[in-house]
Amino acid sequence: MNFDFTEEQIMLRDSVERYMREDYDFDTRRGVADSELGMSKENWQTFAELGWLSIPFTEEHGGFGGDAVDTMLVMEEFGKGLLVEPYLATVVLFGGALQKSGNQAAQDTLIPKIIDGSCLGALAYLERQSRFELADVLSSAKSDGDGYLLNGEKVVVLNGANADQLIVSARTSGEQSDDAGITLFLLAADTAGVERTDYRMMDGQRVANITLKDVRVGADAVLGEVDNGLAILNAVAMDANLALAAEAVGIMGQLNTKTLEYTKTREQFGVAIGSFQTLQHRMVDTFMDYEQSKSMLYRAVCALTNGEEDATTAVHALKVLVDRAGTRVYSEAIQIHGGMGLTDELDIGHYAKRLMMILTTFGNGDYHQAKFNEIRYS
Repeated sequence: MNFDFTEEQIMLRDSVERYMREDYDFDTRRGVADSELGMSKENWQTFAELGWLSIPFTEEHGGFGGDAVDTMLVMEEFGKGLLVEPYLATVVLFGGALQKSGNQAAQDTLIPKIIDGSCLGALAYLERQSRFELADVLSSAKSDGDGYLLNGEKVVVLNGANADQLIVSARTSGEQSDDAGITLFLLAADTAGVERTDYRMMDGQRVANITLKDVRVGADAVLGEVDNGLAILNAVAMDANLALAAEAVGIMGQLNTKTLEYTKTREQFGVAIGSFQTLQHRMVDTFMDYEQSKSMLYRAVCALTNGEEDATTAVHALKVLVDRAGTRVYSEAIQIHGGMGLTDELDIGHYAKRLMMILTTFGNGDYHQAKFNEIRYS
């Protein structure tokens, strides 16, 4: 298996790494996260100019034509810098659903706008009762003349507050948790009947709860096939889990590096605490957690990119490993730093909080362990 990156991929990774290091330091990031929007539209436009927003899209729409490897490289660097701009929400989730929908008209209209930075999107798939199950949908879409009437509520919608366009999952037939009967709808965020309540999560990301009250859309708002939207959601979730795992790996690497540096300067009993054998063993354990997670990430990305039969199993295994490894890495980092590890002034706590949120997005370790077991032992 070849793990060498192409020249273009190395240039892409280096450009993101350089920007995050030189133009997106911790204080800058805190200022952006604390702003009214929770993101910088100026930064977003810079990302467009650098070509980062075009990465997963086809050349037909002006995209880079990249794959999961390219997204992995970008997301790992974003993790190192604790990016708060909605790359995952707009490019991976919203853009991914558009690209997988087969709706040529919507793709032709919106993907170029995503690429040039003029369109911010959100995928509204989660409901209060659904937890991690994408098929658990109570929001309804009833036929109404030549269109549909949407009613329901979506919660914790990533970038829901700033999105111009929404993709919403709603039930057009079947019962609450049936796989069949879910349809995806594309609509402008300012459509009559759409109400948004935005709030900030503990990791600094801004999300929204979106209520749909008799929202009327045309038949052309349907993405993909009526009643078969779950297949698109599952495919998008697969890409998102890889992207999130790459971000988590970037964070774990930073936590290890920063904690190791701290053990070399923090003194106790007149010596650096890094000289204590117990702490050395703990740092080795977290380093191995990071390396194993990165190896499993590469394995899962290769499986998906090459269309291997066990790609789904590999992604479930990756999420289980990242959950366990990530929990130990951030826990050790906080403990070794002591009480200051959770202060707002130190970046360690911010890395830990973002990692906690990543580990519960699209399913935690227990959820993916159960899914892995279903596939492996059924």
